[in-house]
Amino acid sequence: MNHDTLNRFDRIVAILIHLQSGKVVKAQELADRFQVSLRTVYRDIRSLEASGVPISGEAGVGYSLMEGYRLPPVMFTQEEASSFVAAEKLMQKFSDKSLGAHHESAMFKVKAALKGKAKDRVAALETQIWVNFGQELFNQNTPDALNILLDSIAEKKQVMLQYESVYADASTNRFIEPVGLFNENNYWYVMAYCHLRAAYRQFRTDRMVGIQRTGVPFTQEHGNIDQYRKIYDATHKTKVVIRVDKETARYIQTGRKYYGFVSEKVIGNKIEMTFMTADIKDGLPRWYLMFGDCAEIVEPESLRERVNELLERTKINLHLESQVLN
Repeated sequence: MNHDTLNRFDRIVAILIHLQSGKVVKAQELADRFQVSLRTVYRDIRSLEASGVPISGEAGVGYSLMEGYRLPPVMFTQEEASSFVAAEKLMQKFSDKSLGAHHESAMFKVKAALKGKAKDRVAALETQIWVNFGQELFNQNTPDALNILLDSIAEKKQVMLQYESVYADASTNRFIEPVGLFNENNYWYVMAYCHLRAAYRQFRTDRMVGIQRTGVPFTQEHGNIDQYRKIYDATHKTKVVIRVDKETARYIQTGRKYYGFVSEKVIGNKIEMTFMTADIKDGLPRWYLMFGDCAEIVEPESLRERVNELLERTKINLHLESQVLN
């Protein structure tokens, strides 16, 4: 059997596994994943059908396996087995307690299916991978936030949040229709339609001090999370441009991504950085003060005013402290 035949065989098996993983799979999705043409995908699907695999297809919709058809147990390679260990360690730190418990249960089943060297490899790696993460991603009162939100998205039922905004003095109750979850700058967010604001908003999981399932169905159809994020970013983020000394710029490259860094360019002996930030009041201004003596604000004026306000407040506090000490 030549190399091309082996590649095609592996791809057809992988397509079958992919079809089993979801209800409907588009031909373009398969072409993108396996980096082949649509014509090749159609040919591979015909090969599976000819071998007796019950595939149904509808033009413009996609392919799916007949309900009830299942593959025999899957055999994992050593490399695939190793990836499970890393994923498990990350899930322990980046998910809430409820979802983490479900993943742990799934991992026991995966490990039970491993054989020979793959099982030995996992056992050897389990105690040799460690993930440390200091931020609190979830409020202690909402240990099952991700699980409830995922259920809500799948079942199209509203969720009631008790939410504590960073700028509000007290929490508010919100009935929301979750569209999707995303992780950005090491925090979990849900993009959702908020009935209180009658608009799409994003909510951070660590600010959810209460969360409850409801039996109330969604009031409308929602699109893909990406389209709402683009709209939200365009309407809720401010463009910021600063110039930083080249030497100092080297030391802030890691931190800048948390404040909406977009691009940079060299202007003389400075690096001009552009940001799109959702926190022009506290996050980016306070970060800027760390290296403000080696930088300048190009735009907007509101950022310059906020930095000056923080500096004035700092001067007052230092003056009061010196009076107390004297």
